[in-house]
Amino acid sequence: MPLRTVRPNIVQSIRAFRVQDLQDAATQLGHHFLYANLGNAQSKQDVLDMIAAQYTFPAHFGKNFDALYDCMTDLVHKSGPQPGFIVLLEQIPANAKFDKEAREQLLDIFRDAADYWADRKIPFRCFYSFL
Repeated sequence: MPLRTVRPNIVQSIRAFRVQDLQDAATQLGHHFLYANLGNAQSKQDVLDMIAAQYTFPAHFGKNFDALYDCMTDLVHKSGPQPGFIVLLEQIPANAKFDKEAREQLLDIFRDAADYWADRKIPFRCFYSFL
């Protein structure tokens, strides 16, 4: 059972997990695998643009944290039953334009999404790393 030691609804550092292992776990579990490499992002707008592109959000995505939350929850929920999610935010920037507060706001969006899906008994595991 992949990820048996990881709570079903959590946001945590990637730690010892490798990207390929997480993708394989998503496949084995039949979950969606959402991957965003943010290594080239410098600002909040860059981060939102890269997540939107790599997660293939709709063209009308508002490119703000509220819209990010809506895309990770309500829009997906309305599209039908969901099997679960393994989400990866790799190389979140750590610089003056995307400071600690911005990083915490970003991770809070994913924590709120994990809570949203937990209320619906849908696994939502989000892993992240910093650049």
